[in-house]
Amino acid sequence: MDSELKREVILDNYNNPYHKGLKNEKDYKKANTNNESCIDDIDIELKIENGIIKDANFDGEACAISTSATSIFLRKIIGKSVNEVKKLIENYENLINEKEYDEELLGELMAYDTIYMQPNRKHCALLPVDTIKKILKEE
Repeated sequence: MDSELKREVILDNYNNPYHKGLKNEKDYKKANTNNESCIDDIDIELKIENGIIKDANFDGEACAISTSATSIFLRKIIGKSVNEVKKLIENYENLINEKEYDEELLGELMAYDTIYMQPNRKHCALLPVDTIKKILKEE
């Protein structure tokens, strides 16, 4: 993915995030994560039925990296099993931390493949997975 396409993917998902707005219904599990060094503070809710992510939403205030990563991540996990989501999380964390990962599995999340060059932005990129992991701990 070239740098112009990365910028486009990030800005599109920041300016028009998918799945923004919480449903706050009883069959959703919700968690919050914030970044103490900036404004990032998001809630994510997942509806999980029979080990499958049926719906995912978020809300809060966050920078372009956190908002766009959350938007992309939630789109990717809907319809996937909890185990598939855990594998995606592992690959994404590996991408951010310069370890081996499966590029094909990550798709648009490859927009963050150079985020390691800005260590202070790594937490922004990882905010959605940190939040999702809190919810999946209960599964």
